[in-house]
Parts: sequence; structure tokens; C-alpha cells
Amino acid sequence: MNAPDRTVTVEVWSDIVCPWCYIGKRRLESALEQFEHAAEVEVVWRSFQLDPTFPVGVRQPVPEMLAEKIGGSVEQARRMNAEITELAAQEGLAYDLDRATMVNTVDAHRLTHLARAHGLGDAAHERLLRAQLVEAQVLDDVDTLVRLGVEIGLPEQETRRVVLGNDYVRDVRADLAEARALGVSGVPFFVLNRAFAVSGAQPVGTFLSALRAAHEHARESAA
Repeated sequence: MNAPDRTVTVEVWSDIVCPWCYIGKRRLESALEQFEHAAEVEVVWRSFQLDPTFPVGVRQPVPEMLAEKIGGSVEQARRMNAEITELAAQEGLAYDLDRATMVNTVDAHRLTHLARAHGLGDAAHERLLRAQLVEAQVLDDVDTLVRLGVEIGLPEQETRRVVLGNDYVRDVRADLAEARALGVSGVPFFVLNRAFAVSGAQPVGTFLSALRAAHEHARESAA
């Protein structure tokens, strides 16, 4: 039996240090579980950096980074983390944001492009989001990135070479440029068939409606 045609492509701009992105991923997955034509959907992960100016090599505790960003205290930042942790728990995610570390994510995003080349794009985003937000791993550490890549099935030697080099920098930059061209200012941001968009970690029903609209539009266009 032939695989069904892919009638809906969902492109997701996401940053692996973004708490809302993991929540959005779970809600999209829940919508796909309910979607009648889920077998016809392809999800493509695109790179986005919440703070592309964050210095490479610098590591900062997330509560301190967030306090600076909002112009408030670390305690205020911890309360914000607690609120989003509660929301994440509703999606089955056990966040540990107070122990998380902010880093420049360019190397992690390069790893996701390597994974995509191996057909492991979704697995890479899942593993890196979990490593950052649940396990409080440091995602600019070479050995950590290599280990996580190997965990999802990437070849160790190739993964280390990519992490240590500059492979896929252009791909990351292309995703960032495309996001700017589309007017994306925050993530997660979901684009369906370049015809419909969902901004943010919306309720499952919103994703389901968008999937159905994109599928119907694709069928009408093909008729």
C-alpha cells in the first residue's frame, strides 16, 4: 500500500531554549492525534533564536537572564518560571527552569539541521527541548550536543565534526531570514502550506482547526 500524499506541510519556527515552544509542540501533537488526515501531514522544524545577540560562549542562569530581560528581580523571574511550569505540567512536561542555563543556540540549531538531513528532525527538537527545559543540560557544550545527537541515532563521528565546525550555519541563517521575511517576531510560530499561520502555543482546538483548513484548501487547490 502506497503512503498517502503529503497534503499539509507544517513549518514550525522554534528555539530549543523556549519554554512555550515545547508546550506548543505538545499541543500540535495532540491536535495531530485527533486530525482525520494526520498521515498526510509533514512537520518541518525551522530554526529561530530568541536572542541571536546572546554572546557565544557565555552561560547564564535562566532566572538571571529573564530578570534582566524584564527589568525586574530574580524572584519575579522565578515566579514567572513557576507559572509556565504549571502550564507545561498540563502537557505532561516537568520543567526545571530555575536550574536551566541560557546559551547561544546556534550550535544546537546546526545539530537540528544535521538531524533533519538524517530524517531525525523531530527527534532532535524533542531531545534538545527536553534537555534544556526538563533536564537543565547546557546546550552549548560540545560533548553534551554530541551525546544527545548519538542518543537520537546520529553517527557520533559526523556529529562531533559538525558541532566542532561550521556546517549548517547557512541553513540556520536562512531559517532566521525567512522568519523575518514572514514577519515572525516570536515563537513558536506555525505555518501551514504557506497559507495559514498559528502564532504561539495555542489551544489544541486552534491547531486542529488550522490543520483541517489547510487540508481542505489543499484538496480544493488540487481539484
